[in-house]
Amino acid sequence: MSSWDYIAIAFVMLIGIPHGGLDGAIARRAGWSKTFFEWLIFHANYLFLATMVAVIWWYFPSISLTIFLLLSAIHFATSDIKIVTDPWKWSNLLPLISHSGLIVIAIPGLHPSDVQPIFATLAGEKAANLLISVSKFLLVPWLVTLLIYLFYSYFRNMWVPTASIAAGVFISAYILNPLISFSLYFCLIHSPIHSFLVWSKIKPEDRMRSSVEAASYTLITWLTGILILIFFLNSPSFDLEPILIQITFIGLAALTVPHMILVDLLDKNSG
Repeated sequence: MSSWDYIAIAFVMLIGIPHGGLDGAIARRAGWSKTFFEWLIFHANYLFLATMVAVIWWYFPSISLTIFLLLSAIHFATSDIKIVTDPWKWSNLLPLISHSGLIVIAIPGLHPSDVQPIFATLAGEKAANLLISVSKFLLVPWLVTLLIYLFYSYFRNMWVPTASIAAGVFISAYILNPLISFSLYFCLIHSPIHSFLVWSKIKPEDRMRSSVEAASYTLITWLTGILILIFFLNSPSFDLEPILIQITFIGLAALTVPHMILVDLLDKNSG
């Protein structure tokens, strides 16, 4: 890993991760945690789901990485499209497919030799090679879909903002190395869009509480990551690079599952 890769991971942890800190506000808007007891139940469930994801990954890394990539594709795509319209419509299938592949198809498909070691660290050589092969196989048909989407946006002006995002993300994925292009998307596009959409729906009287919660959740997440890193520092076979990759992406996966349940299911239904 280069110094730029370490900076990219630091950006993901310091800038990208905090956008999930508003999940408490989303839960309240969806009808959860209105009382102190419900607040405790919400946090217990959230922590339980996150912990279970990490435990399952430990025992079943191959299927866990595969599911994580699929969930990420859906979550990133719907988040991008929400700035224009409701993504959960058949009429929006073209944009949805186009945005879903920007990270999970374009990056490994364009840079297989760079992504393979990352996947291998997360799920082993066999799973990494299989996922890279699938990404390379899907790259051309997905790229055709992306080009059709960009052409389509020329005639449907409502899609110009999201199509521009897609074009920019693809160009960065093509030019930059995987961790840097992912970090730029996650920190400069996905997290700000999500935070803005959530914040705009929070009632003014709930914004102070939501801000305190977001700061608290972020600090707890950072502290947890530091404690895990310290734990591995005491291992005689300690190797910083794979540990950082695992903490970053398995940690993201652990937070993604409860986060998606709130953002893409409960909050979607709450309007």
